[in-house]
Amino acid sequence: MNGENSSQTFKERYLNAKSLSYFAILLTLVVVLQLWGGTIRIGIAEFSLVLLPIVLGGILLGPIAGMLLGLVFGIIVYLQGVFGVSAFTMILFLDHPIITAFVCLGKGLFCGLGAGVAYSLIKNKNKIVACYVASALCPIINTGLFILGALFMSDTLSQNFVQSGETVIYFLVIGCAGINFIVEFLANVICAPVIARVTEIIEKTIKK
Repeated sequence: MNGENSSQTFKERYLNAKSLSYFAILLTLVVVLQLWGGTIRIGIAEFSLVLLPIVLGGILLGPIAGMLLGLVFGIIVYLQGVFGVSAFTMILFLDHPIITAFVCLGKGLFCGLGAGVAYSLIKNKNKIVACYVASALCPIINTGLFILGALFMSDTLSQNFVQSGETVIYFLVIGCAGINFIVEFLANVICAPVIARVTEIIEKTIKK
């Protein structure tokens, strides 16, 4: 009986027309922001605000929605490498297509899932704090998994990007992900109060 009630609650909460409409809007934002963000570079890395709709999806529609939005983000990043839109990802793809796929898809998937799970665990205690934690955790997971995965492609990085006297770790943390991570992290944290307010407004419309 409890299982049936939980299933019904899930359907009413997440599979209604309003929720699916919001998911479609957030999905569109993920696609547009990632494609647009590919034109903004900080060093060799592309900067994008794409993590914001991923966080909002995880907060508003749950961890699964955050995961799906993050997965779409990862797929686009990978395809940008496959088709040469992102020179950095393309070079990794040419030498390590499978690892590059795992890195791109994995970091996107888990940053959205992590944001959604973090919010769901904290929201009953303090929704504002939950929004801040989810917003901060998303870029941390995204960048952390990128660095971890890129270490398995150290040979390609050393041949193409690492300067003489540098190490692969230094290149990844400082030269590649450093500034990009700081900008994305600050953007997410600064926007956390806005995300909290938007969530509050939209949740009211979903429940109606």
